[in-house]
Amino acid sequence: MTNDPPRGPSVPLDRRRWALRLGLGLLLVVAVVLLVWLVPPLLYRSAGGAGPDARLGAITTTRTAFITASAALIAGLIAGWSVYVNTRNLKLGQHTLEVNQEANRRNLEATHSGQLTDRYASAAEQLGHEKPAVRLAGVYAMARLADDWEPQRQPCIDVLCAYLRMPYEPETAPTGEREVRLTVIRLIRDHLRPIAAVSWQGRDLDFTGATFDGGDFTGATFRGGQVNFTGATFSGGEVNFFGAEFSGGRVNFYKAEFSGGRVSFTDATFNGGEVSFTDATFNGGEVNFTDATFNGGEVNFTDATFNGGRVSFTDAEFSGGSVSFADAEFGGGQVDFGQVATWDTPARELPAAAPGLVLPVTS
Repeated sequence: MTNDPPRGPSVPLDRRRWALRLGLGLLLVVAVVLLVWLVPPLLYRSAGGAGPDARLGAITTTRTAFITASAALIAGLIAGWSVYVNTRNLKLGQHTLEVNQEANRRNLEATHSGQLTDRYASAAEQLGHEKPAVRLAGVYAMARLADDWEPQRQPCIDVLCAYLRMPYEPETAPTGEREVRLTVIRLIRDHLRPIAAVSWQGRDLDFTGATFDGGDFTGATFRGGQVNFTGATFSGGEVNFFGAEFSGGRVNFYKAEFSGGRVSFTDATFNGGEVSFTDATFNGGEVNFTDATFNGGEVNFTDATFNGGRVSFTDAEFSGGSVSFADAEFGGGQVDFGQVATWDTPARELPAAAPGLVLPVTS
């Protein structure tokens, strides 16, 4: 182990730099003085034939010229140094400004993110409140937050969908609960319309296992993303998809149960993506495809069961795409294609005859 000698106090870097600059400046002044004072006599030391007065005059003239040239040189150096220092300070100031702006931006983002997080926690707490008015306020707060917080928009939408997936018995539901649920559906619908200020089209909507005793999706556009009604129950009231457009992504009614009320796809357009009613059960109420247009994409009723209620395709247009009833079971109720408007691309794999099935009359 060695014992290093104690070190003296460190000199700040800026002080050392200024000391170096001062030393160089003094050295330059000394060099100029020596140049002016010593060089001219040396130049005229061997000047033959010149008298002392002429020699002194020549030395004086030369010194004057040297002084003038040196002054110009020093002035030029000072000017150049000033330009350098000013440029350096400007760049340093710009860098400092950029650093400060970036720090301010990060601080603002952190503050904004913290505010959004607080709003999320508050809205989620409201949704779990025992009073329906408070829950209703939470629904609106969560929807507004989804609009304002694009990076976390999907989680906010997921919370609203999760509310609809919570256990719900229409006959025994607390007062005000149905209005809260209908408001959730209405706000989702508003964001799926083409005129929405902030669009939720292309976002995933998960209604798996939800119970619908009403709800309005009128004019909604389902384009991209996945909308999932798997195992959902349509048990009463009216669920309206009037004028909805299914033009992309996947809308899944797999194993959904239509057991009461009315579900309307009147004037809906199926022109892209996939809408699946695979394994769905139609055993009550009315499902209406009146004036619907099937001209693209795929609509699938594979393994669906029709044993009650009424499914109507009155004035529907089958002009493209694929509508399949492969292995569907017709055991009761009515499935009516009797008055379709267009049957250019018929639904595939319909039986020639089955209980309650009404096929279009073709010439």
